[in-house]
Amino acid sequence: LPLGAFVRIIGMNQMYEVDPGDEDRSYRSKSYPKRMLVITAGSLMHMLLAIGLLFTVYAVDGEVVERDGAEIRAVEDTGPAAAAGLREGDVVLTIDGQPLSGSADLGRIVQSNRPSDVLNFEVLRDGAVVTVPVGLGANVDETSPLFGKPYIGVASATPVETIEHSVPAAAANAVTDIFPTSWEMTKGALKVLNPVNMFTHLAGTNDNLETRPTTLVGVTAISDDVGENDGIVGILYLFAVRNVFVGVFNMFPLLPLDGGHAAIATYERIREVGRPRGTRYYADVARLMPFAMAVVTLLAFLFLSGLYLDITDPIG
Repeated sequence: LPLGAFVRIIGMNQMYEVDPGDEDRSYRSKSYPKRMLVITAGSLMHMLLAIGLLFTVYAVDGEVVERDGAEIRAVEDTGPAAAAGLREGDVVLTIDGQPLSGSADLGRIVQSNRPSDVLNFEVLRDGAVVTVPVGLGANVDETSPLFGKPYIGVASATPVETIEHSVPAAAANAVTDIFPTSWEMTKGALKVLNPVNMFTHLAGTNDNLETRPTTLVGVTAISDDVGENDGIVGILYLFAVRNVFVGVFNMFPLLPLDGGHAAIATYERIREVGRPRGTRYYADVARLMPFAMAVVTLLAFLFLSGLYLDITDPIG
């Protein structure tokens, strides 16, 4: 069953009864470093798998890095962008002097203005930088959550560049890239866990894929597209990112996740400071059970919401 993995360890805390003969083998009887090593082993393995996958991708096909700007991927024939002369393949560098660090900035800047405003787009076209004045229109799609808001009628993506690596460089970058990727996964998980984002997606008023929950059904749809466009290398990269996400998410300091047990172990270690050597402090985990049940309820709602969206409104 694709429901994750769970290992119940003997004597996780004082709530579990343990045969006296097994007490010295229990989790709670071990030192703080040993408990932390055991409870973080799953996430550490996810990170090691991700490093191995990233190394393979970088060594075989190079590393794809994002560049500043927003690359125009499609232009609506009757939209304001087409009328102004923007073309597919143009890379928007600035809008009215405001630099773009990615494609999301294009929509943000456009929607911070008003329909009928004229903005100067500085674009990179065929190796030369040109300025294109674009008059904003108003979105007339009544089914869109952006109805009535300013728009220019383009689809864009953050421009990327492939950097070829030697084997040593591929290994080094596979390790160092884990840290920024983990940070991005952390921010993404917090967005998805926001109940407001869940409800707005279910209500159909939010089409931002960065805040949308998904399941293996959605991942399968994405991997199908990735495999068709990028081949096995793209699939390996997707698996690497997935491993980072699972490793990071599992270490959130919430019971019943491993990160919750790690937080309890750390709290116990702090409470032991100043006590006679060898004197243990045991947290009253029973008091955290209502909180743990709330987390389980949230995760169940997240899973069911993602499954519903993946079936009724497929990402691919």
